[in-house]
Amino acid sequence: MLSEKRKNIYLVLVIAFSVMAISLSFYFYQIFFSPNALIDSNQNYMLKIGSNDTYKTVANRLYDDHVVNDLVSFSFIAKVLGYQDNVKPGLYTVAPKMTNLELIRVLRSGKQSPIRVTFNNVRTKEDLAEKITANMEISEEQFLHLIQDSVYIRKYNFNEETIMSMFVPNTYELWWNTSAEALFDRMYKEYESFWTDERKQKASTMGLNQTEVSTLASIVQAESQKADERPTIAGVYLNRLKLGMPLQADPTLVFALGDFELKRVLNVHKETDSPYNTYMYAGLPPGPINLPDINSLDAVLNAKDHNYLYFCAKEDFSGYHSFASSLAQHNANARRYQAALNAAKIY
Repeated sequence: MLSEKRKNIYLVLVIAFSVMAISLSFYFYQIFFSPNALIDSNQNYMLKIGSNDTYKTVANRLYDDHVVNDLVSFSFIAKVLGYQDNVKPGLYTVAPKMTNLELIRVLRSGKQSPIRVTFNNVRTKEDLAEKITANMEISEEQFLHLIQDSVYIRKYNFNEETIMSMFVPNTYELWWNTSAEALFDRMYKEYESFWTDERKQKASTMGLNQTEVSTLASIVQAESQKADERPTIAGVYLNRLKLGMPLQADPTLVFALGDFELKRVLNVHKETDSPYNTYMYAGLPPGPINLPDINSLDAVLNAKDHNYLYFCAKEDFSGYHSFASSLAQHNANARRYQAALNAAKIY
């Protein structure tokens, strides 16, 4: 009788243990392999982990932003897999219905999602800093600190006036947490890639170095938004350089004055004493007056061969220009344009 009772107790214990083991097994299966991220969403979440973030800040961000549903199970798996002590900064894509195991493996591996950095229509270093760092961890201030550091930029063979030449406007894939120094290294690598042997040879044939091409391209770009006439404008300035004539480029005066809202350059503006005043000083200014795009750079490298020495905006305000070989012809074109400005009350 006692033996039978012991058997029943044993059987109950075995059954209880089995049930507990099955329950625990199911629980652990659930916390490892059941969806726990973005349960009610169909869109990815981009998780930014800063260089100084800890596991606690990462976990809180995931929970506060309603990314992780069960923070306890997430933290348990993070502890088991050693992620809590091995947080890696970067930008990570969290997909809907990810399991704890899938998410922590992505974060632990450091497998970031790249970002696309695009910058164009840049006038100043401040403009560049704002646009190039817009989607990055580094701040505008960190970028500006380097681009204005004459000692630092010397390593790339540029100075304060020419450093903008190193940044070729385009779209680049980068890591979100790329440091300011690494960003400069990458931009220099892209600059070197842009300047192929063919482009270098074209510049040399014109008697220009790479920085001078960028400087002239910045003027050409400021003169016209019409890509199809930029090679013709470049040809005008190259003709002037060959003859030793001042470039007399209005955009250089605007840059010297720092007044980018200026609609009309007057004689009083031409008295501004600045190395960027191409009415007062012959030759190219010390550096670019904006960040020339690839189209403008290639417009200079493929400048049209012609006899024009002058050009003036068309009086129809189409954005195109009238070109002239003689001063008399140019003055006639200029009078028509000035009359149109007066009629439009642009002073």
